[in-house]
Amino acid sequence: MKTIVLTGGGTSGHVTPNIALIPRLINRGYDIYYIGSKNGIEKQLIEKEGIPYYGISAGKLRRYFDVKNFTDIFRIIGGFGQSVSILRKIKPDVVFSKGGFVSCPVVWAAWVLGIPVIIHESDITPGLTNKLSMPFSRKVCYTFPETEKHLIREKACYTGLPVRDEIFSGNRMRGYKLCGFMGGKPVLMVIGGSQGSENINRAVRSALDELLKNYQIAHICGRGNVKPELENIKGYKQFEYVDRELPDIFACADVLISRAGATVLFEILSLKKPALLIPLSKNASRGDQILNANSFKENGYSEVLYEEDMTAETLVAKVNEVYKNRERYVKAMQNRNLQNPADKIVEIIEEVAER
Repeated sequence: MKTIVLTGGGTSGHVTPNIALIPRLINRGYDIYYIGSKNGIEKQLIEKEGIPYYGISAGKLRRYFDVKNFTDIFRIIGGFGQSVSILRKIKPDVVFSKGGFVSCPVVWAAWVLGIPVIIHESDITPGLTNKLSMPFSRKVCYTFPETEKHLIREKACYTGLPVRDEIFSGNRMRGYKLCGFMGGKPVLMVIGGSQGSENINRAVRSALDELLKNYQIAHICGRGNVKPELENIKGYKQFEYVDRELPDIFACADVLISRAGATVLFEILSLKKPALLIPLSKNASRGDQILNANSFKENGYSEVLYEEDMTAETLVAKVNEVYKNRERYVKAMQNRNLQNPADKIVEIIEEVAER
């Protein structure tokens, strides 16, 4: 029986692709362990899956000057030492890293111990964590075709991004019931990402009266962002965060407003849902969501509204445009041809683990 360690965390986007692999790895007879941060979102998500979890110290890797850079370096060193001890105990055949700052010490420790590492990059351009991990990896799986030019050819494997099987289990009527919606008006689903989005929340609520003329709205607004004064508005349902309910809300959605993180993009693509993408601006990120969103637009999968252009008026106009042309977006997504990403990645894991 083979053993694998999965790692990745910080946001749900660094965790849910790992969760998508778990059933397939179990079917292949793997013992699975997870290394993440002590208190990150990955801990609660992985423990729900019944996978043994090891928490390590984690420090954030920043591209800019911050006093925390000096203290976090000691957390990273501590996490490296903890990872060495954990990996010596588990003795895995392979480590699979989904990125996020917690993964670096795990990858480095695996390399020191001679354990082969596979990395997955979600975005078009590799993030800092993966850039620091790639020299120590055997293979680098990637999501977008455009990413290949940033990678060493011998290591690069185009796989796409795995999504959880549960995402396909949604039921439209359960979604309606969960949201308190009726038939008639189409459902607009708003996703701000696992951290929520103050700017999207503000724009949607500013445009609420206009949007409710044509849509019922399921708004996933992030923890602490539910507005009690909006709780009893007919046709508008707020959620702080959803987990098991997500497939049902997806199932009842006719059109989406979403950030452009790779995980949610590939859930949208897999479910063939027309979407208006509002990527994080360069002021709030390294610009990866802008590249992701532009790629989806160029392929005809989605429309894009840049945050600096977003007002209540432009938001309503763009949503209406996407809904009006929804069949065009669905057709483009149906024409996409790629082997199931989770199956492809597990094949690569098998190849590397057997060497």
